[in-house]
Amino acid sequence: MNARNIWLMISVGLGIMLNPLNSSMISIAIARLQHVYQLDVTTVSWIIFSFYIASAVAQPVMGKCSDLFGRRKIFLIGLVVVFVSSMLAPLSPGFSWLIVFRIVQSVGTSMMVAVGMAIVRIHVTEKQAAALSVLAMFLSGAAAVGPFIGGVLIHWWDWPSIFLVNIPFVIASFIFAWKTIPKEESFKSTSGDMSIRKWLLLIDAPGILLFTVALVTLLISLLSVKSTGHLSTWHLMVGGIGLIALATFIRHELKTPSPFIPLRAFATYPEMTWVNVQFMLVNTLFYALFFGIPSYLQQVRHLNEIHTGIIMLTLGLCSLISSPLAGRWIDKSGTRLALILSAVLMTFGSVLIITLNEASPMFSVILALAVFGISNGLNSVGMQAALFKSTPKEMIGVSSGIFNTSRYLGTILSSLLIGIIMGDTFSVMGIHLLGVILTLFSTSLIIMNLRPQRSSGTQAL
Repeated sequence: MNARNIWLMISVGLGIMLNPLNSSMISIAIARLQHVYQLDVTTVSWIIFSFYIASAVAQPVMGKCSDLFGRRKIFLIGLVVVFVSSMLAPLSPGFSWLIVFRIVQSVGTSMMVAVGMAIVRIHVTEKQAAALSVLAMFLSGAAAVGPFIGGVLIHWWDWPSIFLVNIPFVIASFIFAWKTIPKEESFKSTSGDMSIRKWLLLIDAPGILLFTVALVTLLISLLSVKSTGHLSTWHLMVGGIGLIALATFIRHELKTPSPFIPLRAFATYPEMTWVNVQFMLVNTLFYALFFGIPSYLQQVRHLNEIHTGIIMLTLGLCSLISSPLAGRWIDKSGTRLALILSAVLMTFGSVLIITLNEASPMFSVILALAVFGISNGLNSVGMQAALFKSTPKEMIGVSSGIFNTSRYLGTILSSLLIGIIMGDTFSVMGIHLLGVILTLFSTSLIIMNLRPQRSSGTQAL
């Protein structure tokens, strides 16, 4: 691999790592933001919701935009968006403005994730598998060390530092990307002849709007009921708007020629549907632990941010180490055994969470994080392999988009679960209830993976 390709991978890697880095650092900041803005867990959870809702919408949209306007241009614009949002977020006059800048940051990081892999796949023609695995390490590594970095930054420089830390990565990535990513002249003619109306239809702007409205209003309705403790007319109105938007979205997606989420594919390929359901459930489990344990350690065990970040490092490192080992195992034995073992490990970890209290040995927490980390490594490889096996080659692009949407829906559901269970503050009773629910979810995953599997016009899982 020549020097130009190495620098190309570094420029792309520094850019795409900003999405998992910023989504993981925030887990350590939840307790601090609660204290600073005097808010309950449910309200502060919107700092998580907003990032993942924006990512779920922005990544497939930006993927389509890159086909129209060029991947290099979208990548560079994404870096500028992250730079501006990271500079302005610490100046937020209130929590609402912080949410706005968090959404802008999510859109910017999504622009880079959506096109980063494609840039390397197109422009690095030698040792592509090695190149793509390096980018995967950037993504996994950033998620692994995010809580630790967040803990150190917040302890010494308070919460604004988790936004400002992006600046050197953005500048370095922009300089390298400007010099190493080739220009794509051919995109000009493609996008130049397209009207705004045709472009909006191509990306399915009505579907995106309906999806966003449905998701946000339903979340607001559910969380508001939990916050106030009673069901009011306003809650029913907001929930009704969400249900109407959801029904309209489903009807629209079934009719439009270029759907944001191709729902008909789920009926045509049932095994692909099962993979996405499991992936959404897996991410609900993983991120409920990912966001729940830091608050337990800080609010119930009274650990500071640095100690919390060090303990959370167990989760990411175990995931990072187990991923390549899982890849070798799955290549030899298939996905079924790996996914069953993953579900068993998550069940064991969930049971450990039920046993936690104010005086539990820290080894129990670390063990729960370790088994969930190993499980996540198995799932990150196994679910992707299962997706490829259950999807026809001509649909792999569409199914990958659905797969990413399932990931973000799982993370959103995990935050919703924590907000509903914990309410105003974390408690031992709340962490026990979370453990019970996660045990039920993980047990259902074991059952799903033990069920007889059918072929749907493609290779069975």
